[in-house]
Amino acid sequence: MDLLIFDCDGVLVDSEAIAEGVLRERLAAWLPDLAAEHELRLALGMTTAAILEHLEGLSAHRLPGDALARIDAAIEARLAEELEAMAGVAEAIDALDLPLAIVSNSSRRRVLASLASTGLDARLGQAPLFTAEQVARPKPAPDVYRLAARSLDVAPGDCLVVEDSVSGAQAARAAGMTVIGFTGASHIEDGHAERLREAGARDVLTHMTQLGDCVARWRQRRG
Repeated sequence: MDLLIFDCDGVLVDSEAIAEGVLRERLAAWLPDLAAEHELRLALGMTTAAILEHLEGLSAHRLPGDALARIDAAIEARLAEELEAMAGVAEAIDALDLPLAIVSNSSRRRVLASLASTGLDARLGQAPLFTAEQVARPKPAPDVYRLAARSLDVAPGDCLVVEDSVSGAQAARAAGMTVIGFTGASHIEDGHAERLREAGARDVLTHMTQLGDCVARWRQRRG
């Protein structure tokens, strides 16, 4: 039995992760001498406005007066790019005649929020879900991919994985699976497609409407 596996950290829009990423980018530019990663971990659960207030109190630098508005605008712009790259994913999924599963190195809570944020929970909400909490070595590890195959009684060689991160692609390949990379809008920097290929991705999607063609090529190669 062939199985299509979606990574859910970036292939399906994770608005919480996007917001965190934008916040980190802005803070790195505005407060270069502050250990922002450490402070963000301490501030986990705060609102963005509270985080900015907290960090400004720790820094000799002054944040822009419109920092919150600029971060919110950047988050909205990034989400819009993500959703544009994702346009047609539901139709692409519906057109495939093979079962689906979801594997993520994020938490189950975050994956479910990701599905809800794109409206894909109706289509993928019933798909088997395997997350970081279920393996001893998360972030990212081949174990979570192996767990999915073993639990669904599928050989790793019969699994096709859609992954947006280089480390995730490496983990899926290490588990013996074939990988389709996805650049989407999460990874717009130069060279990401090449790095996905170097990590073992056979094909690289820039838009989910290309998914059907990639799956067809994979099945044709396997005979």
